[in-house]
Formats: sequence, structure tokens, C-alpha cells
Amino acid sequence: MRIGIFGSDCKEDKLHVIKGLFYKLKTLNAEVYIQPSFQSFLEQAFGFEPETDGIVENNYYTLDIVLSVGGDGTFLRTAMLVNEYDIPILGINTGRLGFLAESGSTQIDDTLDELFRGEFYVEERSMLQLRSDKGDDFSGFDLALNDIAIMKRDNSSMITIHTYLNGDYFTSYRADGLVVATPTGSTAYSMSINGPLLLPQNHNFILNPVAPHSLTVRPIIVPDDTKIMLNVESRSNSFLIASDGRSQDCSTGKMLIISKSKNTTRIVKRFNHTFYQTLREKLMWGRDARS
Repeated sequence: MRIGIFGSDCKEDKLHVIKGLFYKLKTLNAEVYIQPSFQSFLEQAFGFEPETDGIVENNYYTLDIVLSVGGDGTFLRTAMLVNEYDIPILGINTGRLGFLAESGSTQIDDTLDELFRGEFYVEERSMLQLRSDKGDDFSGFDLALNDIAIMKRDNSSMITIHTYLNGDYFTSYRADGLVVATPTGSTAYSMSINGPLLLPQNHNFILNPVAPHSLTVRPIIVPDDTKIMLNVESRSNSFLIASDGRSQDCSTGKMLIISKSKNTTRIVKRFNHTFYQTLREKLMWGRDARS
């Protein structure tokens, strides 16, 4: 099996986990390739030179599975690199929450054993596509697995976001921003502003305003074949677009169009792990502090 290892900077107390990962893959006779930036970090920060069969360049399509080693941010960056090649991603959490990861640092051996026995399945997760009627190049920001957020800039007044769904006028949000989230992203930024949670298999998107200037405005769930069109007004004539946490300035005077991408992210799942279990364990769903 050809395995790609993608990762990011980490603290030294996680080095033993990473070394254990490479050792386990060697015992399984895996063909291992590493992301160049991750290899450079391990060598420069810790003097650790992992034994691999090469580096991952632009030939992601030759890999069978990618391991994302880190937190949710690492997983999202990995998804942006490999989604167009339809390569499944297995998340191994060495960060804090690691909601997208399927394996914790103490479960690596069991998870990899299951992987090499074929005891796993792959979930297709929908993604968002961003474009504009002016043909703007949102390179690096045009796809999102979690969410796309339209936000006011720091220290500026609220913005107005005129919103159209499938060409029909819906409402004008006067707020600090608007988050458009996928089912995967329903447990991310949208949840932090009291948005609903969706099962990963749901075919819907969430529109959730950030600090709306009206008590009558609430999050809404729309089918994922909806074309969401946004026209932003701002006193500064600019605003921020954040795509899975990566942000850039954008000027007003254009129509932003958010829709379902033809690309998906394929996530490796273990048979004995469910979304409900993840909610209970990582979000402490229903936990009573009095217990």
C-alpha cells in the first residue's frame, strides 16, 4: 500500500508519536512517501530523518491513502491538496480536539492494523465552491470542506449581505458576517455561533449569520444544490473572505456565488467509530457536570 504522510509543525512531546507511526508503517511493509515541508520540519526541528521511499511532490494520484498527522487545521490543508485526486484521508490527531481525525495518538497501531486488513470504509464529504460574477481568481480560497465566511474587517462597522437563493431574493443580513457551512463544517465555526449540527451524510448547507443586528434572524438549512449569491455592502468598500480559516481581502461591487463543488473529500472511517460517538467523546455531548 502506498501511503502519503502529510503533517505540520508540532511540539517535541509529539515526536515519539510520529516516530511510532513511521515504525508501525515499516512493520506493515508500507510504501511510505512524505510531504517535503513535513520532512524538512522533522529534520530541522528534531533532527529526525524518517525512513521513507521518497517525497510526495505533485503525483498525489499515485497514493492509495494519505495520513494527515496533526489537528483539524492540518486535515483541512491536506484536503485542499488531495481532494481532486479522490485519495482517501485518514486523520491522526496529535493536536488538541482533532474532531476530523479518526485516530488518536494512542490508537495508531490498532487503526493502521485495521487499515491494512481492509477494515474501514470511506465517506464522501461535500465541499463548497466560491466564485464571482467578475471572474475573480480566488486561488487557494475557492474550495472549502468546512465553511466559507464573509466577514467585516477588523475595527470596521457591520456589513450588509444581500442574499439570493437560486436567483430569488432571500434576505439582507446586517451583521458582522455570514457563515456558509457544509455538514462537515456544522461542528466548526457555525457551531460556535449556535448553528445546528448536521450528520455528515446530510445533503444540506447552513447559512448562519455572525452577530446579526436583528433578533429575528436565525440560521437556516438549505439543500446543497442551492446556488447562494451574496452581494456585500461595506462602509470601507471591502470585507474578508475566510475559506476553512484562510482569509483574504475582497472589494465590494461584485456578486459572490457559493455552490456545491464537483470535488469531494474522501475520509477514511473505522467500523467501530460513529459520528454520534465522536460527539459524545470530543464535544462531551450530553455530559452532566453534576455526574
